[in-house]
Amino acid sequence: MKRLHRRFIDTLRLHVKSGHGGMGLPRFGGIGGKGGDIYVEAKEDFTLKKTLNAEPRKRWSAADGGNSHKFRIIGEPAESLSIPVPVGTTVRLDGVKILGEVNSVGDKVLVTKGGTGGSPMNQYNGQKGQAHNIQLELKLLADVGLVGFPNAGKSTLLGSISRAKPKIASYPFTTLQPNIGMAEFHDGRQISIADLPGLIEGAWANVGMGHKFLRHVERTKLLLFVVDINGFQLGPQHPHRTPTENIILLNKELEIYSSNLLEKPALLVINKMDCPNAENKLEKLLKDLNQLREVCTNFPEEFHPEQLVTFDDIIPCSARENRASINHLKERLREVLDFYGDQEKDQVKVVTKARQQVQKLLSERSKHLV
Repeated sequence: MKRLHRRFIDTLRLHVKSGHGGMGLPRFGGIGGKGGDIYVEAKEDFTLKKTLNAEPRKRWSAADGGNSHKFRIIGEPAESLSIPVPVGTTVRLDGVKILGEVNSVGDKVLVTKGGTGGSPMNQYNGQKGQAHNIQLELKLLADVGLVGFPNAGKSTLLGSISRAKPKIASYPFTTLQPNIGMAEFHDGRQISIADLPGLIEGAWANVGMGHKFLRHVERTKLLLFVVDINGFQLGPQHPHRTPTENIILLNKELEIYSSNLLEKPALLVINKMDCPNAENKLEKLLKDLNQLREVCTNFPEEFHPEQLVTFDDIIPCSARENRASINHLKERLREVLDFYGDQEKDQVKVVTKARQQVQKLLSERSKHLV
């Protein structure tokens, strides 16, 4: 089990130390070279595990600047050092302040500045470089994020809708690390889908695997809730939760982590519709969803979501048995993503047009004043 956990790294803490500035030369007014800066740089097809393998001690140091001497009055500046990381990495200073993000190959974030070289301004003493701890946090970049309790069929769904081959079994916590699959269409369009380890009731209190993997849905464009039509029970000591209760509890867990997640477009998949009596259970679930706020009152107050998620569509399916339902889901994912993508483009056009009008007005006023 421990070996499985180590396959995927999504956080990494490093100590970084930039180079010192070189010494100046008072006799000739020589200036020392600048110490090397340290950057975090996004590389293609990279992982945080590769970052760790590149420097297992997790200590990165840049070179010092060259000293000034009589044969070279201006000291040689040290080269900058780049720490390779995967696309989608957030860089935090001491695990708190965000220094920046690298969301495209080649993006860089400056994490430490090299010391300035010795000069008349500092009595020709080269200045020390910066040194501190940084934390790298990977947030997977995917179009769709799967959210659900363990054993809801998320991995089966991902395998059916894409080329991914996640581990699948009939017991909870099969998925111990995020998986990404790619749904492909006849015209070449591709949609990336991230499957995350299942949440469980009380994840906010670090029960099960906690909330740590929810960071990976922060950058997704759409949430895909996956619920077992039969409900879910983690074990004999836990209560059995109906599909309606699962939706409410998932809603609450996401809200506790970040209410911003509830603003994302969302689809609800009712899975395992090939099970006996599934149609009757579905009928009751749809009735509950029409009066979800009232249904919430059956829960203790601490379980009541302040904001209910709004689903753009509710899709019954059987990820294992019914290929037609999977194809329908693929098409709906594409339609909903395109719909919201077009809305964003329209908003950008409106903002751009407004800015152009403002610039035109300012330009006309400037001419008038002249």
